[in-house]
Amino acid sequence: MNILDKIIADKHKELVLKKLVVPVSQLEQSALFNKETISLAEKLRSSNTGIIAEHKRRSPSKSVINQNLNVQDVATGYENAGISGMSVLTDGKYFGGSLDDLLYARASVQMPLLRKEFIIDEYQLLEAKAHGADVILLIAAVLDREQIKLLSEFAKSIGLDVLLEVHDEEELQKSIMPSIDMLGVNNRNLKTFEVNIDTSKQLAAKIPEDFVKVSESGISSVESIKDLKEYGYKGFLIGENFMKTENPGKAAAEFVTALSK
Repeated sequence: MNILDKIIADKHKELVLKKLVVPVSQLEQSALFNKETISLAEKLRSSNTGIIAEHKRRSPSKSVINQNLNVQDVATGYENAGISGMSVLTDGKYFGGSLDDLLYARASVQMPLLRKEFIIDEYQLLEAKAHGADVILLIAAVLDREQIKLLSEFAKSIGLDVLLEVHDEEELQKSIMPSIDMLGVNNRNLKTFEVNIDTSKQLAAKIPEDFVKVSESGISSVESIKDLKEYGYKGFLIGENFMKTENPGKAAAEFVTALSK
């Protein structure tokens, strides 16, 4: 089994337990469940920078990234830096995140929040809505076309934006449907964790103009974003670059300033 297979196998076990502890009715009664969401897709369309900054403590590829910061400070720093949205890792076992991180971020900022998770079940979409997310991530590598359709349509029905992540042309072709708002190209191969930004360039022309194009992983320089903008990308998910510093908000602000020049 590769790391992605292991994560998904664990996610299935985790969901069995979660559904026993927190029923759907409890999620739907959450104070945040009926909160109006903020569209990340719309923000990216009108943004000059298009940066989606991430809160990520650790990862299978890099082990510990930053475990010393609280999510409220990171979220506030990012919002003050003027970024377009924030991605919050909620996987516990492999990334050190939790749904509480999403909740604390929501209490701290007004910008769009993406629940970054390995989503395989509608229950996780209800969790996302109940904890203040505006956007959810679907990963084509772990879902077939029918699952993508069902999950994305359900997400839209409860007011969530959908970012669909692909790694190659085959995944892209099975994922093109009206219930997707943003198509993200992950430059990191989730099976080997190797990163190549050319992946975004190679797939750019194959993504229909109806979707907001997002490039994910391995983006650490202003030059790479300016380069990718030439290929029609409007969104740029930056994970470790800010989080590996002592002050992610300050690092993001400096990056935004440099990008605006």
